[in-house]
Amino acid sequence: MSILLSHISKNFGDFSALHNIDLEIPEGELVALLGPSGCGKTTLLRIIAGLDQADSGHIFLNGEDKTSHHVSERGIGFVFQHYALFRHMTVFDNVAFGLRVKKKAHRPNEAIIAKKVHALLELVQLDWLHDRFPDQLSGGQRQRIALARALAVEPSVLLLDEPFGALDASVRKDLRQWLRNLHHELNVTSIFVTHDQEEAMEVASQVVVLNKGHIQQQGSPAEIYDYPANVFVSKFIGQTNEFHLHRHTSDWLKQTGLNIPEEGDSIAHVRPHDIEIIKAVDENSPIILKDWQHLGALIRVELTKKLHETEPKTVYAEMPNEQFKRLHLNRGDRVELKIRQAHWFN
Repeated sequence: MSILLSHISKNFGDFSALHNIDLEIPEGELVALLGPSGCGKTTLLRIIAGLDQADSGHIFLNGEDKTSHHVSERGIGFVFQHYALFRHMTVFDNVAFGLRVKKKAHRPNEAIIAKKVHALLELVQLDWLHDRFPDQLSGGQRQRIALARALAVEPSVLLLDEPFGALDASVRKDLRQWLRNLHHELNVTSIFVTHDQEEAMEVASQVVVLNKGHIQQQGSPAEIYDYPANVFVSKFIGQTNEFHLHRHTSDWLKQTGLNIPEEGDSIAHVRPHDIEIIKAVDENSPIILKDWQHLGALIRVELTKKLHETEPKTVYAEMPNEQFKRLHLNRGDRVELKIRQAHWFN
């Protein structure tokens, strides 16, 4: 099911949670609503679901205006961060709940319900726990049961609000890939809210970046990361180094190989992996290796450069572990930089 949001706005008193949001999500996409706390992403998700009403604007599902329709009439499944499972019900009964409360004319018999519930539990790889209670499950297992329950009513759209936010980092990482694989299998239009940029980039086919109730950029993870639309997106998605031409001499930046624009843009944003480190031939090089951190296969290098008499500038670079070993660098070594690419902003 495709989703079209037209001029959606929502205020809470004097606070503008969403301002004139226009968003189109094609059928079958797995979309992340990404942004800092308070940016409006959960409010937008709840408005799509029908749990909250917008002050203005319209919601179209497959071209049909659903703005005034009750949540039960939208064909949407919702998964909350804290599972919202019924603690007094078994796993089987939790998943069956949505089918059993359907109106009599649309309610399947118990044999069909049982077949469907077991099929869903197999899909989320937890059928062997069908007779357990939620308190007997791990957090990751409870979240998968919550997802199976949402899928039981065959929703046209699946909405997930911080689905892995309450889980440990290792469990969260496993469930990200599991959700992506499950989406490929089911192809249900899905939207999930997250403030975790790594989660959004790893799981989603499309990312919508929000800040202060406005959409800052929409695109694939690669587009968002490689071609940020503005300073906020560049700084929020991944790490970036900032070089201000009005504070730092362009001569130094030109020595790094950076192509300096003649006019207009004045701030260069450079990703750490776009900075190459070379052991300095000139012992007077002002760039000094301060420290480094191991990030698995990558090394993050912290450099300092004294740009003014009292203002040292910290620069971060990243390189493969093996490359770092070949340089034989030590703390305090002087180095030179080569910048491969930068994004310029006003």
